[in-house]
Amino acid sequence: MLSSCIKDELMNSECDILSAWVEGEQYEENFYQTSQMRMENISSTEKEIVFTVRSLISLPKEMPIFFNVTPGATIQPASGTVQDFTKGPVVYTVTSQDGAWQRQYNVSFKEASLPTYKFSFEHYNTVESGDNAYHEFYEIDSQSGQIRHLWASGNAGAILAKVSSKPEDQPTYSMEHGYIGRGLCLNTQDAGSLGHFFKKPIAAGNLFMGRFILDNVVFNPLKATEFGYEIDREPVRVTGYYKYRPGAVFTDMNMNEIPGRVDEASIYAVFYRNKDEQGNKVFLYGDDVLSSPYIVSKAQVASLPPTDEWTRFEMFFEGEDADDAMVLDKSFNLTLVFSSSKNGASFEGAIGSELCVDEVEISFEKTDNE
Repeated sequence: MLSSCIKDELMNSECDILSAWVEGEQYEENFYQTSQMRMENISSTEKEIVFTVRSLISLPKEMPIFFNVTPGATIQPASGTVQDFTKGPVVYTVTSQDGAWQRQYNVSFKEASLPTYKFSFEHYNTVESGDNAYHEFYEIDSQSGQIRHLWASGNAGAILAKVSSKPEDQPTYSMEHGYIGRGLCLNTQDAGSLGHFFKKPIAAGNLFMGRFILDNVVFNPLKATEFGYEIDREPVRVTGYYKYRPGAVFTDMNMNEIPGRVDEASIYAVFYRNKDEQGNKVFLYGDDVLSSPYIVSKAQVASLPPTDEWTRFEMFFEGEDADDAMVLDKSFNLTLVFSSSKNGASFEGAIGSELCVDEVEISFEKTDNE
């Protein structure tokens, strides 16, 4: 009897998962970082184990998960057996060594939240150029902590006509009082004598995903803005907050006043194929960003009525559905564009027009209502 009691006491009554991991190089591409493939020191009170992946679309239907459980305990389904997680959580049952206790865990995968697609415009550098200075915006990737230079503006071109100017004197700059924290301010300005000479009399404040090519500013201005960066998911919606005040006098590219015309701000996004039929790279520029045959879908705010209060805007992508395999292969580019004058690329607008933007978010998840 004494021997039997000692033997029963030694049987472990714990039934916990201590760690869980995905094993195999073939699965690494599903994660932003290999460290996300393993979960250590799982709490004894935890009932949900969730792995974070780049995309649920590309998640294999056969995925093995390995487990380390408390000594003597068993787990069903067995550690390392292949399961289909694309249909939702898989329930694992851990039974203690003594068989008296069981715990169930829901093991699942979710898409990584990507704060890099939520833009608060808090990060910027001050660039010195002669006796002028301007702001240059950037993002910090929440997954890697690395700086991402997603944004460009026409500031580098606007300062060509300026003398001893500060960042706040430029068409695009970081403003102190955004909707939350700092924000983005865009304003339409007189381009100075140089701009008037080349029939480019105004400089609209702008910020866009892409690259500004300074060498093209004077003689080929519509090719100065190269729009878009690669993306591995399909956008659905863009939301954010804005304030807008149009300038007093609307003029054409010859600085002739157009009576009754009121300036308008512009916010739009374009999702487009980044290779042509021969496999050559494709970029959009100021002359085709809204008309290129490579555009798959685009989103535009219908109107941005003047307002001195932070006001929410929302726009949905309309067009074709992208091929999932091509999306995962990064065969598409995305650009998001803000401008204080809708026709600023044609040098039409009102000096003094000001658009403020903050807390912009791109959504990639469709709902039943979309």
